[in-house]
Amino acid sequence: MKYLSLIFRNISRNRVRSILTALGTMVLVLVVTLVWSVLDFLQKATSEKNANIKAIVTEKWQFPSQMPFSYAGPLSEGGPREKGDYRVKPDDSMTWQFYGGSLVQDPKQRNPLENLFAFAMEPRKIMTMMDDLDDLPKRDPKAAEEFKKVIEKMEQTKNGLIVGKDRLKLLNKTVGDKFKIYSINYKGIDLDFEVVGVVPPGRYDGSVFMRRDYLLDGLDQYERNNKKKHPLAEKTLGLVWLRVPDQPTFQKVAKQITTNPAFSSPAVKVETSSSGIGAFLDAYRDLFWGMRYLLAPAIWVTLSLVISNAISISVRERRLEFAVLKVLGFRPGHILWMVLGEALLLGLSAGLLSAGATWYFVNKVMIGIKFPIAFFPAFFIPIDALWWGVMVGGVAALAGSLLPAWSARTVKVSDVFAKIA
Repeated sequence: MKYLSLIFRNISRNRVRSILTALGTMVLVLVVTLVWSVLDFLQKATSEKNANIKAIVTEKWQFPSQMPFSYAGPLSEGGPREKGDYRVKPDDSMTWQFYGGSLVQDPKQRNPLENLFAFAMEPRKIMTMMDDLDDLPKRDPKAAEEFKKVIEKMEQTKNGLIVGKDRLKLLNKTVGDKFKIYSINYKGIDLDFEVVGVVPPGRYDGSVFMRRDYLLDGLDQYERNNKKKHPLAEKTLGLVWLRVPDQPTFQKVAKQITTNPAFSSPAVKVETSSSGIGAFLDAYRDLFWGMRYLLAPAIWVTLSLVISNAISISVRERRLEFAVLKVLGFRPGHILWMVLGEALLLGLSAGLLSAGATWYFVNKVMIGIKFPIAFFPAFFIPIDALWWGVMVGGVAALAGSLLPAWSARTVKVSDVFAKIA
C-alpha cells in the first residue's frame, strides 16, 4: 500500500502534465471505441446464427427486388406444397414494399430533404419482426408500451405514418400533421398521409412506416381511374422475411421455396439476413479494412508515443530522485515497476473514464452515433467498450513506458552525484 501511495503522489506532483497525458489518452481511446463499436456491430450483424434465424426472400436476378404481390401469401408460409413441408407461422413472416415520394409536386423544385421513403408493411409486424424493435420490450418496457399504442393507432388509421424522429424533423412535421406525398417510384399514385406516431429512438430514426394495404388500395384506384394496371402493379413486393427456429429448418424452407415452380417467373432466392447484409456491405469492405488494420493501430501507436513522451520527460527530471532512492535501498526493479505503475495508472484510469463517458453520452444522450453505413443510420456503444477502454489505455501505457522505465532503472548513482558535485 505504501508503494501504491508513492505512485499516486508521484503522479500528483506534476498535475498539469498528468492531466494533459490523461486527456490525450481519453481522446484517443474515444476514437478507438467509436471505430471498434461500428466494426463490432457490423460483425455481429453479418455473423450466422444457429437459432431464431431470419431468412430473406428476394428476386434472384434483379436488384432492387421486384416480385409480384401474388407471391406474398405462399412465400409468407414458406412455400409449402406437400403434406410434410414446413409451414412458417403467421407471426413469423413479414412482407416489405417500398413507397417513395416528395412533399413537392414539381420534380424541378424538389429538395432531397423533403423526400419520404416508406416501408409498406403490416403494422402489427413492425414490432415483432423488425430488428432492434422485436426485443424492445426487454430493453425498454416503457418505450415498448408507448410504441404498442402507436401501432394500434396506425391499425385504426389506414393512411397513418410512423416516422423516425430525424426524418420527422427534416420533413418539418409533427405527430398529427396531414400532408400529401407525390410519388417518385409509383408515378401517378399520390397519397394523403397522417403522422400517427414516432419510432422509438435508435436504429430507425430516419425511417418511415406505412400500411401495405394503403399502397395496394392506391394501385387499385389507379386501375379504376385509368382502365389499366399500373406499370409496377406486378412488381410491388420487395422482399419477404421469414423467422425459423434453426439452421436445418432454414435449409428445408429454402429448398421448398427455390424448388417451387410457382416462384419461377421471376425466380427468387433465399438467404439468411446475415448473409444478405454481408453481401450488401461488400461495397464498404475496403473502408472497414482500413478502419480495422490502419486507423485503429495508428491511433494505438500515437497513444503509446504520447505516453512515452510524457513519461520520458518525467524520468529525465527525476534522475536525482531515482539515485537517492537507490541509496535508500530501492532496487532497480522497484524503480522500474514504480515508473510502469505510474504510466499504467494513468492509462487504465483514463481509458476506463473515456470509455464509460463515451458509452453514456452516445447511448443515452446522442441516442447512437449518426454514421450511416448502408441501411444502418446509427450505431451504439456496446457495454464491452468499458473493458476495451481499459485494455487500450493499459496496453498503450505499458508499451509507451517500457523504455523510460528501463532508463530510470539503469540510473547510476555515481554518475548523478558526480554531476551535482
